[in-house]
Amino acid sequence: MRNILRTAALGTLALVPGWAQSADQPVLEGQLSNAEIAKELANPNTTLGSLNFPIDYVSYKGDAPGASSQESWRVGFQPILPYRLNETTNLYVRPNIPVLFDQPTPIVFGADVSPSAGGQFTTQDSNFNNSDMELGDITFDIAIGKSFPSKTVLAAGVVGTLDTATDDAVGLGQTLFGPEIAAAQIFDWGVLGLLVTHQWDVAGDDDFNTSITAGQYFYTVNLEDGWQIKGSPAYSYNHEASNGEEKWTLPVGGGFAKTLRIGKIPWQFSLEYWHFVKQADSIGPDFQIRFQLGPVVPLPW
Repeated sequence: MRNILRTAALGTLALVPGWAQSADQPVLEGQLSNAEIAKELANPNTTLGSLNFPIDYVSYKGDAPGASSQESWRVGFQPILPYRLNETTNLYVRPNIPVLFDQPTPIVFGADVSPSAGGQFTTQDSNFNNSDMELGDITFDIAIGKSFPSKTVLAAGVVGTLDTATDDAVGLGQTLFGPEIAAAQIFDWGVLGLLVTHQWDVAGDDDFNTSITAGQYFYTVNLEDGWQIKGSPAYSYNHEASNGEEKWTLPVGGGFAKTLRIGKIPWQFSLEYWHFVKQADSIGPDFQIRFQLGPVVPLPW
């Protein structure tokens, strides 16, 4: 199954902005408080490395028979190891490696199918199986971020999706590539920003076309003692969706984050809830819960 999962799979195309402090030594030697580290972690133009592990639970809804009883889990690994170009500019190469659990796979007329290129599968007499634990399509971005005296951060680069799924039912069967751009403003109280990407299919299954605008809007409000209110909901717009099918996958939501030390290493833990106000009609996410954890780590260069 491919196109019916495209809405869920494309939700992974937006990459989480990086976070860390501007120098290894003050952070790792305990010279900064948890609140100071948390404030720096919200900066999307970072010079510290981090290892992020987002864990997502997704509940689905839709017109397809059985869609509203579907759910899935996804565990990701996203190392962020920026390379400093100068005092204000950094280079990022950020893979995002997802492992999928119980991803819903539609059965139509008794068989797993790939829908037509025009859009979604036929809903008549359909129900769902669930995948085993599978590697999903790995996404990545390569970008340059720059900070300005006004505390504005701009970034630009390229984004891609690799055809790495270990089961055709949970992957797109295509390699995607395209541009990305991000802008953020850092305030005394926190950060507000927007990431926009666009990807086209450049290789793989040619039975359908893929053209997806995606990204995240992200915000952070700094509180005391390393606590923050934050959110980074990931949206997408499917330009190739069938006529009459909803093109947007659009969530609203947020949550809390806590930065603390385990030994000498700063860790950030966060929990967010996203409610989807727009999703594909046949099947799409109803709500998503994301728990994320990750340590700040020394850079290898």
